[in-house]
Amino acid sequence: MATPGPVTPEAPFEPSQPPVIEGFSPSVHSTPESFKEKFLRKTRENPMVPIGCLGTAAALTYGLFCFHRGQSQRSQLMMRTRIAAQGFTVAAILLGLAASAMKSRA
Repeated sequence: MATPGPVTPEAPFEPSQPPVIEGFSPSVHSTPESFKEKFLRKTRENPMVPIGCLGTAAALTYGLFCFHRGQSQRSQLMMRTRIAAQGFTVAAILLGLAASAMKSRA
């Protein structure tokens, strides 16, 4: 059995400080963003997601309004439209993720 070599003492773990990972920066932005700035930046990066969200909310709202008024056929149509809008939103999110992954590779 081989004896282990000399062990060099490492710096103790400091729980009050975030871990230092070589080559990793937690934020690409040097200044913290406000909610509005982040929302506008994300909307510019992938504008289809907010459009899909608005379409989903509009179809849901109008569908519930039609249900309340007793227009069951129109309400059913709007609920199906809402599902399509949700699918569009999910597809936009996935395409945006794929595009950002391809951009980071280049």
